[in-house]
Amino acid sequence: MPNKLKRQGRIKELLSTYSISNQDDLLRLLKKEGFAITQATMSRDFAELGVVRAFVQGNVCYMLDPDESGNQIAKLIGFEILSIQHNETMVVVRTLAGRAQGVAHFIDRLNKEEIMGTIGGDDTLLVIPNKKENVPVIIDFIKKLMTENPGRKVK
Repeated sequence: MPNKLKRQGRIKELLSTYSISNQDDLLRLLKKEGFAITQATMSRDFAELGVVRAFVQGNVCYMLDPDESGNQIAKLIGFEILSIQHNETMVVVRTLAGRAQGVAHFIDRLNKEEIMGTIGGDDTLLVIPNKKENVPVIIDFIKKLMTENPGRKVK
């Protein structure tokens, strides 16, 4: 798994486990675990993960916004997908080099009923539907991911 995905996964875990009121505290926790990042990188991670500052029991802390979490990542994922091909039973997605596993991971974590699972290589992933009738549903879902980016048109 790429370092960014590991780091962002760990950020989500830390924010879900601890009450973190400032970025310096989170940077220290991440550094202890081998993630030496800058404040600018953390800000980008926060934007991609949908992290917000909120009042919890009278204190300000960072937390994942359930309404926003994943929306920013979905936009990035859409840029990484290049094309979709399919037959009667499977969907093959081509991605930017080195991004198929990240896209597969994102799709798996959505826990969509129509998707049994994914297999990601370097620039190609296989999306396996739970039944062949759901192939069109999966194609529409992936096309929607691709078109959530302004200015991008998908055939």
